[in-house]
Amino acid sequence: MKSKLKRFEIIAGRENVLEPGKELYHQIKGNWNVRYFKNDHPITIELACGRGEYSVALASRFPERNYIGVDVKGDRIWKGSTLATEQKLQNIAFLRTNILMIENFFAPGEVDEIWITFPDPRPKKRDIKRRLTSPRFMAMYKNILRPGGFLRLKTDNTGLFNYTLEELMQREDIEDLKSTDKLYESSLAAECFEIKTRYEEMFSSKGETIKYLRFRFRNEA
Repeated sequence: MKSKLKRFEIIAGRENVLEPGKELYHQIKGNWNVRYFKNDHPITIELACGRGEYSVALASRFPERNYIGVDVKGDRIWKGSTLATEQKLQNIAFLRTNILMIENFFAPGEVDEIWITFPDPRPKKRDIKRRLTSPRFMAMYKNILRPGGFLRLKTDNTGLFNYTLEELMQREDIEDLKSTDKLYESSLAAECFEIKTRYEEMFSSKGETIKYLRFRFRNEA
């Protein structure tokens, strides 16, 4: 408990973490490039980023883009914030919020790309609405993504992967959908830049194959 409280104290003083109680937290919607990054680079967000390893790796590899890791748990965000601070990365931030509130922090079309990496699969039927690829979340993503922006899902969970594909196939506003249930045997592996989180390494060591899909929402304008 003391360790967790200490982490909360640390991120409260860090500029690369936006969380309740900080002034910019309530003013950032539509202003990420102007108020935080102070450039006009495209923004990628990672939802349920956990320890933030994926976002940090992307930010390190692509300094010409801006990255935001989103998670509700401050003790997890502390790790990504620490990695980014140690690497002196200026093109990454961490947003502490429930993903249900995501539209409170991003204006329509403000996001260029969304990653969802190894989210909680919520396998119980009563939790379907809580899956990050359920229709209510998709509506939010469609709103904040720029026209033509990619949404990418990486998971070890077969149930969540199949559920997501089924949901996407029922929609009429999806294009450029590609998927694989064996990422590292697929040509799509190049899209993931060989970045593997601690959780992915753990799942792989247990024999789980990594699933991946990506798509765009069709521009209906």
